[in-house]
Amino acid sequence: MTVYRSVLDLIGNTPMVDVSALGPNPKVRILAKLEGQNPAGSVKDRIAKAMIDEAEADGTLRAGQTIIEPSSGNTGIALAMIAKMRGYPLKIVLPENVSVERRQLLEVFGAEVILSPGGEGSNGAVRKAQALADENPSWAFLYQYGNEANPRAHYTTTGPEILADVPDITHFVAGLGTSGTLMGVGTYLKEQREDVKIFAVEPPSGELVEGLRSLDDGYIPPVFEKWGGLDLLDGKSIVRPRESLEWARRLVADAGIFAGISGGAAMAGAVKVAARIESGVIVFIVADAGWKYLSTGAYTDDLDAAEAAAEKIVYF
Repeated sequence: MTVYRSVLDLIGNTPMVDVSALGPNPKVRILAKLEGQNPAGSVKDRIAKAMIDEAEADGTLRAGQTIIEPSSGNTGIALAMIAKMRGYPLKIVLPENVSVERRQLLEVFGAEVILSPGGEGSNGAVRKAQALADENPSWAFLYQYGNEANPRAHYTTTGPEILADVPDITHFVAGLGTSGTLMGVGTYLKEQREDVKIFAVEPPSGELVEGLRSLDDGYIPPVFEKWGGLDLLDGKSIVRPRESLEWARRLVADAGIFAGISGGAAMAGAVKVAARIESGVIVFIVADAGWKYLSTGAYTDDLDAAEAAAEKIVYF
């Protein structure tokens, strides 16, 4: 068995699982890439390490310097793990209505949690973090939404992993959050196989689906624009909150995959793409596992109650 020098060496090379049996078309394979297997529990481990590594290399981040970052969960947790290991004080601006597990994990890793109004969602956390960074120029503001280390991490790791594991891929499906996964993986796949189709999973405008955002709500992540998102995407798959919950539950019940809610949304998006094509191989991203969302009742409550709760709790 390989002995690793650090838990950070476990980031990436996540497994792929065939869930085609849940799909609507026997001629379409559907494969789930399980990013919850990363050491801090999500796909955001990749970008957290990349952002810190690049900031250290270019002098943006110096020994002992405080880091400030907005997050409503996974990026903050991944940053907290790495910052603790490398000796950086970390302040995470977090919407006050996130699930309790995420706040606890940030505190376990030693991050200071600064709350932002829950009604303002992740955009409110971004605004508050930006204001604090402006007021404290000695702090390092990594800003995942505009940091090109975010998509670059997926361009150099996630994309090559997918193509190596699934050389016959025809479609890639991922949620649109910061857009880093879609931009990095999509750009890599298009360069290697220009016929691969890239689909974003979005909620309808004005509705909350864990881990996702709608571009129609007015905020377009800078990395989406910098990496030519509108030209890169071949289409969108619109997923509503109830569908994300239903498919998260189906992944547990029928495939034994305890996916986070955004993983359910991505599966729902992949199923919709599968229903529209004659044949192919779809890879979608399961961004994290479900254990950080147990307190929300997303997996165990009556479905109507869980859907109603989704309107009050910031899952992403």
